[in-house]
Amino acid sequence: MKETDIAFTGYPVSNMPRARAFYEGVLGLGPTVYELPNGTSWVEYELASGTLAITDVDPNWQPRDNGPAIALEVDEFDSAMDHFRAKGVEIRIEEIDSPVCKIGSILDSEGNTITIHCKKESHPDKAGFPSNRPFTLERELYF
Repeated sequence: MKETDIAFTGYPVSNMPRARAFYEGVLGLGPTVYELPNGTSWVEYELASGTLAITDVDPNWQPRDNGPAIALEVDEFDSAMDHFRAKGVEIRIEEIDSPVCKIGSILDSEGNTITIHCKKESHPDKAGFPSNRPFTLERELYF
C-alpha cells in the first residue's frame, strides 16, 4: 500500500445547522452537502489544498477541543483574528509569533479546535525553497 494524498479532514458535529452556520457564515466556506439515508449529513468544503468535512454520521464520534486540528492558512493573521473576535468566536490561542509564521487557534460552534496559520515572507514556501526538499530540522522546526 502507498498513500498518495490526504483525502479529507473530518470533524464531528452535534448540531448540523449550527455547525453549517459557523463554517459557512463565520469562515465563509461554500458547501457540498450529502444527505445520507439514515437522516445524517456529510458536508464538504473544498479548500485549495484539500477538503474539510463536517458530519453527524456517527453518534459515537463527538466534537472535542483536545483532538487533532486542521490548520487553515489565512492571508492576514491579525485581521482574521479580529474577524473571529467580532463574530464572538472563542479564541483558544491568541497568537504564537514565530520567525516564519503566526499561529492561533479558535473553537468552532461544536467545540472542535481550528488552527489559524499565516506564513510570513521568511517562510520556506514563500522564500523560494523547494517544497520537495528532504526533511531537515532547520526547515521543519520553527520554534
